[in-house]
Amino acid sequence: MRAVLQRVTRAEVRVEGELIGETGKGLLILVCAMGGDTEAEAARLAAKVAKLRIFKDDQGKMNLSVRDIGGGALVVSQFTLAADLRGNRPGFSTAAPPDLGERLYLQFSECLQTEGVPVAKGRFGADMAVSLTNDGPVTIWMDTDQL
Repeated sequence: MRAVLQRVTRAEVRVEGELIGETGKGLLILVCAMGGDTEAEAARLAAKVAKLRIFKDDQGKMNLSVRDIGGGALVVSQFTLAADLRGNRPGFSTAAPPDLGERLYLQFSECLQTEGVPVAKGRFGADMAVSLTNDGPVTIWMDTDQL
């Protein structure tokens, strides 16, 4: 699985103008299941995200996790993280098929919640409008193949 984590002071997602998910201080997580991914990758990614120390402590050092600060996460599915950029038009054939992608997206969200992080979600497969205030900015790309 792939994910882009953005440390935020706030983030929200809307579908057709309706607010469907939001978080305050915490993370906006764009997540993509890749072909061949399993529930094990979803759980491993969620555990890593929950423990990742990218929030500032009292001395201004990145020493705290989203759990440590009592933050939340807004998790949004984003199959475009699987983009193959060899040509001028991206291809997405390495993304998981929609049924598997949705299942692993929901599994990741549930595992993150189990790790103690309150989770709000986007809507899988919907045309979503995501807005955020990036804090830092801190943006980190993760791939379970590299964990």
